Amino acid sequence: MEIKAKNITTWCVTVFLLISGILTASSQVVVEKSKDKVIISGTVYYVHIVKKGETAYSIARAYNITVEELNRENPPAVYGINEGQSLRIPFRETPAGEQVSQETVQQKRDDARFIYHRLQPGETVYRLSKLYGVSENEIIDANPGREISRLPVNAVIAVPRREFMAGRQEFAAQDSDYIFHRVIRGESLASIAEKYGLSVRDLRKENRNIRFPQVGDFLRIPVVKKVVEPVTAELLPDSMKKDSSSIPVLLPRPSGYTPVSNLRGSMDVAVLLPFYLRENAVRSDIDSSRVVKGRRVYRVIKRNEDWIYPASLGFLEMYQGILLAADTLRSVGLDISLHVYDIRSDTVELTRLINRGALAEMDLIIGPVYSHNLEIMTAYAGPLGIPVVSPVPLFSNSLLSGNPSLFMANASLEVAQDAIARKAGEYFDNNFVFIHSDTAGVDPDVKNFKHKIFAELTNRLPYEEIRFKELIFYSRSKFGNDSINRLSHALSEDLNNTVIIASEETPVISETLQEIHSLARTYPVKVFGYPAMRSAETLDLKYLFDLDILIFSPYWIDYSKRDVRKFNADYHEKFLTEPDEMSYSWLGYDITYYFLSGIAIHGKEFTEHPEIHNPDLLYTKFDFRRKTTNDGFENHKLYTLRFTKDYVIQLLPETDPEQ
Repeated sequence: MEIKAKNITTWCVTVFLLISGILTASSQVVVEKSKDKVIISGTVYYVHIVKKGETAYSIARAYNITVEELNRENPPAVYGINEGQSLRIPFRETPAGEQVSQETVQQKRDDARFIYHRLQPGETVYRLSKLYGVSENEIIDANPGREISRLPVNAVIAVPRREFMAGRQEFAAQDSDYIFHRVIRGESLASIAEKYGLSVRDLRKENRNIRFPQVGDFLRIPVVKKVVEPVTAELLPDSMKKDSSSIPVLLPRPSGYTPVSNLRGSMDVAVLLPFYLRENAVRSDIDSSRVVKGRRVYRVIKRNEDWIYPASLGFLEMYQGILLAADTLRSVGLDISLHVYDIRSDTVELTRLINRGALAEMDLIIGPVYSHNLEIMTAYAGPLGIPVVSPVPLFSNSLLSGNPSLFMANASLEVAQDAIARKAGEYFDNNFVFIHSDTAGVDPDVKNFKHKIFAELTNRLPYEEIRFKELIFYSRSKFGNDSINRLSHALSEDLNNTVIIASEETPVISETLQEIHSLARTYPVKVFGYPAMRSAETLDLKYLFDLDILIFSPYWIDYSKRDVRKFNADYHEKFLTEPDEMSYSWLGYDITYYFLSGIAIHGKEFTEHPEIHNPDLLYTKFDFRRKTTNDGFENHKLYTLRFTKDYVIQLLPETDPEQ
């Protein structure tokens, strides 16, 4: 009896719902399409004003879109629509009764001419045209018989392959001191030299990269300019003066290592680093994660004895390296007094030290690390003739201007760009893909880097022969799996490709390397990156090795060297651990050992000509150079490292760009 009653109840409810649905359907208001249109971000929309009785379903059906599309374009509609509400509806050039097809039109793929993009939510033809550097009409023509604006999310459309973004580069005109000669069949260096009135030796000098010219190669030919006779006009004395004092004179560099032994004298060294002593002095923490009966419980937790405030860890390691270097120099006769100060980001403590004269008698100052404090320090130490060493990488080398007592121990981004541009110039006949994340086009580092690369390439090729494409990085979270199609669009299957990643941001480096790694089987690729690529966190080193990447690094540690083994042993004995490859302890040792031994051996001449001193160091070499005698010194030393496919990091032979 219960079962029968239950069945009757279910049947009644079902009938009621069916009748209600029929009555509702028959009573729905016929939706009239709006004639008002607006353009938002390049996309055409109808503007529909909701009338009484209209529903989201009826409106979507009238405009030939899905309810999901309606809600996506009008988020408040998810919670229901109201009479008088304004909705924006994507424009569709189709009859109102036609439904949106959920199947994509299958086309015969032509990967040589097109790349195939999978549509993401909100993408339009206009947006795709900007993304791939082609016109809207070209995308439409590449998909005949398809209304792209009607295609659903995940539909695949064809986008023409194009040599994009190469034509709008704005670079200086090619050097007028040279012309280019394209080698034809039967020509040799001797015949070409004779044609232009040059010696073979001079022709080889201008084209060191070409030993035996092949048909199609370009040779640089220096233009012999006519000598203009000087005008014999009477000049005033002032107009004949030429200030050469600003041109730095380089003294001969030692051919081998400078011996460091039998030192005499005493040194006072100020170490100004952010140790964060106050933060390290706090040995307990408050745990508020527990909630009992709706009330948060606060519990005091004592920190472990070996806990160290994270921001101070690197600088404590640097100080440990400084201590070991001081011990080494003391063992060869130098008397060293270290004056150590906790100098944080604020200027209070540094100003206090300067005002009370605590730094006036120093022979060397290591630090501070923050640019605003470093500026104060150099302004004070410069007139006193005290060398100041900036021990960590800075965002810019602008502080060197007008501060001849300042030494930047780490090569700046500008130095790295010069090195990469010179190396990239060796692959002048490649297809270049320049990747960066400067979406606004305002980053001067990106612009300057492009100029450096083109300066190298135009020394090897006529401007119009250079193959250069610029690709702005966007995260895969924005374009999904189609992000890789953008890169393949820029690569060449016929030429070798040189990809330059002009970014120090880990996400840019990591995602770009993953995409290059996926494409490397199809496209011949060589990759260059900034020094930060070697130390980028969360980066899978597998990509570096598999891609045979070249990286310019400020450091290289040979663990087979006796000095390196001794440093590790001494470090372990004193601090009960060993430093990893990225530890600041290596740099702290090398800075202290280099500068104190240099001052002790060469005196004041060392601070004006650091090139005369070349001790054997652990972690780096110092190649200090400056632009003028009124500027400070910057370390230009970068090691060229190759991450081979055999999973070995190979140190390549050194070259001196100044020679």
